[in-house]
Amino acid sequence: MPRTMIGDSRDLLAELAGWVALETPSTDPAAVNRLADVAEDELGRAGAGITRVPGQAGAGDTLMARSPGAGPAILVLAHLDTVWPTGTLATMPYRVEGDRAHGPGIYDMKAGSFIAFHVLRSLLRQGIATRRPIALMLTPDEEVGSPASRALIEAEARQCCCALVLEPAGPGGACCTGRKGVGRFTFRITGRGAHAGNAFADGASAVSELARQILAVGDLADPARGVTLNVAPVWGGTRPNVIAAEAGGEIDLRVPDAAAGEQLTARLRALAAVDPRCRVAVEGGMNRPPFAETEAIRALHARAAALAATIGFDLPKEARGGGSDGNFTAALGVPTLDGLGCPGAGAHAAHEHILWPHLAPRAALLAGLLEELDA
Repeated sequence: MPRTMIGDSRDLLAELAGWVALETPSTDPAAVNRLADVAEDELGRAGAGITRVPGQAGAGDTLMARSPGAGPAILVLAHLDTVWPTGTLATMPYRVEGDRAHGPGIYDMKAGSFIAFHVLRSLLRQGIATRRPIALMLTPDEEVGSPASRALIEAEARQCCCALVLEPAGPGGACCTGRKGVGRFTFRITGRGAHAGNAFADGASAVSELARQILAVGDLADPARGVTLNVAPVWGGTRPNVIAAEAGGEIDLRVPDAAAGEQLTARLRALAAVDPRCRVAVEGGMNRPPFAETEAIRALHARAAALAATIGFDLPKEARGGGSDGNFTAALGVPTLDGLGCPGAGAHAAHEHILWPHLAPRAALLAGLLEELDA
């Protein structure tokens, strides 16, 4: 059991509700920064060393809070942004129904980021000594691929002994010891515009070519191998009576390993128009490297599972198709344990919720890891 006094899940939920009330879409840096302000104020008054990096590329700020100490730190990663636009609370309000607490972003991942914040604040307030200093990074842009924070995460990870990521727990409370790599691509089709009635033969529809390309992209999928592709959103054309001169779409690629990422990237970039009057241009690449389970990660999970057992719950492990900032740390060879946040369901969906009685046990697990880990 950890020495840190965590408190009751009801008390944690009451404060977490305030975090959910502050809507933080990735695309609204001022909104994300309002929650960063709350975390900065509380952690600073508790005695953390604070570094705040101004946002770039339309993102909010990245907040780093450190506990005292020298040497390689334990990196704790959590993101403050969510996929939900400002105003979602009006139609998807925060509410508690039995053991479920609902609200936009509460599962992915306000609960996890709050747990990380609360545990570090508790350690500092109570003067609990840890074997390694703690470096908590609260980021503003994970839901859009971490374009502003990736370099900061990787720079910090290179100086740390391990990384703990507070993404939500999976089914049965499972943490995550591996993730697929993620690629993001955009393909743009150029056709030949014309009047759809008077000059149909003069046109070459970019929308029709887009349809062919969507089918070609789908043919690249190999689910048995762990390779999936999804095209969305798509766009094209201006009016029903105008043959479309332009169309396009975005592609989400998931791969099990780096070799598959290189192969699929090459095949996507080689896409060519079926209609010789059209042109296809593909941009993009791998956004998150694969997160492969290693012996060091298995050992880290074993320590966490043993600690969870003393607290009173099981901590199974799983591999996930979705990416996280843990992909960056694991790809650098840093032992990384992900999915340490709160159990629940409905990420990015209207039924998003956490199982709030798990808040205190999951916080106790993180506190225990931060107290005990020394390598």
